[in-house]
Amino acid sequence: MSTARISKTISEALRHVPRGRKRTAAIASSSSVRHLSSYEYPNRTEAPIITRSVAASNPIDNYDETQVKQTSYKNLDVARANHDPFDDANTLASAQRQLILEEQRRDIKTILPSSFSIATTPPSNIPPNLPTSAMITPTTQITQLTNGIRVASQETYGQVTCFGLLSNCGSRLETEQNTGVNHLMELLAFSGTPSLTSTEFQTRLESIGGVSFASSSREQFLYCIDVLRPNVKEAMALLKDVVLDPRLDNETVEEMKRVVEFQWMDIVPELVLGEGLQRGSYSPLDGEMQQLGKSHFCPLEELPKLDAEMVKQFRDENLLNPENLVVAGAGIEHEFLVDLAEEHFGHLVKTNGNSAESVVPSVYTGGSHRQMLPDPEGFTRVALAFPTGGWHSDDLVPACVLQTLLGGGSSFSAGGPGKGMYSRLYKQVLNRYYWAENCEAFTSFHNETGLLGISGSAPGAKAGDMTRVLAENMMRLAVEEVTDEELDRARNMLKNNVLTQLESRLVLFEDIGRQILTYGKREGTKEMCTKIDNVDKKMLLDLARKSVIGVKPTLVTVGENVDSVPAFEEVERWFGTL
Repeated sequence: MSTARISKTISEALRHVPRGRKRTAAIASSSSVRHLSSYEYPNRTEAPIITRSVAASNPIDNYDETQVKQTSYKNLDVARANHDPFDDANTLASAQRQLILEEQRRDIKTILPSSFSIATTPPSNIPPNLPTSAMITPTTQITQLTNGIRVASQETYGQVTCFGLLSNCGSRLETEQNTGVNHLMELLAFSGTPSLTSTEFQTRLESIGGVSFASSSREQFLYCIDVLRPNVKEAMALLKDVVLDPRLDNETVEEMKRVVEFQWMDIVPELVLGEGLQRGSYSPLDGEMQQLGKSHFCPLEELPKLDAEMVKQFRDENLLNPENLVVAGAGIEHEFLVDLAEEHFGHLVKTNGNSAESVVPSVYTGGSHRQMLPDPEGFTRVALAFPTGGWHSDDLVPACVLQTLLGGGSSFSAGGPGKGMYSRLYKQVLNRYYWAENCEAFTSFHNETGLLGISGSAPGAKAGDMTRVLAENMMRLAVEEVTDEELDRARNMLKNNVLTQLESRLVLFEDIGRQILTYGKREGTKEMCTKIDNVDKKMLLDLARKSVIGVKPTLVTVGENVDSVPAFEEVERWFGTL
């Protein structure tokens, strides 16, 4: 927009402003002009004109404050004269006041029943808090039952307990015949039992102060209940019923299939982008789909062939093998949890299926995936990824540090400590390019492999520019070391994020269960922080070079304008110059 056009626009706007404001704005526009540098707006062809103004001292000519107040309060005074519920005029006699009070006490019940009264002592069913002298530093304790189930817990000394069951069962174990059954099984996790409907089950759980949720991934399945500590025994019985004897009739399964359809109607583009990353990174080998390249969410075209019998068969073969189960808890005595696990799950025996033998390691291939997806805001999302080590790799912690160093997020943020506003992607991308709506680093880990990359979103016309920016930042990691300031900030921020998350009871429970499933043990926070502190600049440079140089990238695009993104072969040539 030219300077003349800007001035004309300002003039048109000022025509609708009272004269007092108009004069002030005009004075400000002529005296407060600052030209921004090309660094602040690198894609502008000319520097914008910034105007500043102050509120007018008398914005309306001939303004009579007394007259306005008199007019505003006139009707209010009339109303008060006709209705005076608080007797502000003091016209009621004492007898009249007393009569009104008695009528109010009779009509308005202000005395609560004794069951709601505040007692001077805590209820007998709530255990007393332990004195500080009786507390010891909590540690993770692990016990293996005779049938192979592992029980792990850590005390929190709180009045609420989080516990549940985890299994090495995920969508990677699906076959072509039952694609999507794991997603459906997650929705059915707390759908009730043959004797309790879903509503009845949830009502029973809520009556003892509990809530439940289930989640699944490509490799693990999780049941969780968060409940008041005195009611753990009853909640464990409910968990046993819903895990070992769930309601899996055809009517319930069909209802959950409708839920899957609704989920696809409202699925967020970020989930579609993540699915595309898995598909592009682990493309079919020899014409056969790799396990990590399969869709985690049930495709709509696969819904019609799923039924209750398929869900039962998948559960029997993969979910309940004792050697693949962990009963975990946070905020509970370990011996008590072991006794409950033995009582409710100690009778399980190995089934015919073996999920460990069903796992076929996936190999990173790299590739491209593009998907048209309507976006109400017109954004196109791009992700660029490269391979890194999995959960058992020595590169795991350096990859997490590198992700934290890159950081990023949304272009709009309230800021504040710990928000990553000084991370590299915030400073080099979000603060520099006005069209960058979102840009952040990500990692994705599995048992045998993982991904490290950057994703971003921008208006469709700028998706190509976003792709180049992502590529530039990935290349930079492989050709130059990070600064000491960036490394120190990333290590401190990663430790802060992990330790802060572990203060949550639910996160602690999940961390205990998943580490036992993955490693057979749980690493303490001290050891973890030591590993983070041991990451240096050379380790990050070596990791980036190993992941990027000579490796086929993965390029994923989701949005309305995917054609504006450069071809995969062109992006591959960019990295071939390293």
